[in-house]
Amino acid sequence: MGSTAADRPAHAPGLSMTRRTPGPALRPYVTSLCAYREHYDRPVIRTEVALPGAVLILAFGAPMEVGGTRLTSFTGGLGDRYTVTRMSAPTEGVEVLLTPFGARRLFGVPMNELANLVAPVDDLLPGWGSVAVARLGELTSWQDRLTAAESLLAARILPAPPPDPRVVWAWDRLVESSGSVSVAWLAGSLGWSHRHLVSRFHDHVGLTPKASARVIRFDRAMSLLRSGADLADVATACGFYDQPHMNREFRAMAGTTPGQIRPRPQAVHGADSDS
Repeated sequence: MGSTAADRPAHAPGLSMTRRTPGPALRPYVTSLCAYREHYDRPVIRTEVALPGAVLILAFGAPMEVGGTRLTSFTGGLGDRYTVTRMSAPTEGVEVLLTPFGARRLFGVPMNELANLVAPVDDLLPGWGSVAVARLGELTSWQDRLTAAESLLAARILPAPPPDPRVVWAWDRLVESSGSVSVAWLAGSLGWSHRHLVSRFHDHVGLTPKASARVIRFDRAMSLLRSGADLADVATACGFYDQPHMNREFRAMAGTTPGQIRPRPQAVHGADSDS
């Protein structure tokens, strides 16, 4: 059995990580998997921005504060607001980014029950969560952890009932258009009422189509700003009405303004070992 975070030697302060894209079968449901380790000389406070997907953290070591609650392994549904985290001790684990439909199949409940919710893994995935954390904690190789995580996810997600292809189609249109396609057009194209489209999004995505479009548009704007794109160009490309509109959306979903976003520093990519 491998050692735990508590009995391994200390590592240099900072973030180390190894990221992987899952295999084709899981790719519609899992965007990426990342094995990571974080250790800093002093507490680190972060603002975690809204994403057009769900996050699953399978971690070992010290808990962190997430929205004021101390959690080690945690997850939840999609959200349209930011979350503040505080880390004061070393931690490591595997981060999984899920598509809305991957989260729906993983959790097995209507996603509107989990919207803007963050909770311990065992609360939302009783049994499976503790087994997954224990299995990953036995492994010392990051590549082995990612392989095991992918296998555990596939075993739970792939046998679950598939998503409604019409909702998947509507979501894909929102993503392709960066959230600019109208909800009325989506409903009309599907032959659904606005109310029925909202109901299906509540079940499969958790947010309404309009809220989903906001998060998708914000996510694209964040990506462009982090790549170094000009602020005015980003506002135009992402279809914000004006600068105040863009500022309001960033304050709601990132806790900051667009002008304060800078290209993301690169993390150190760790070796596939604990040495």
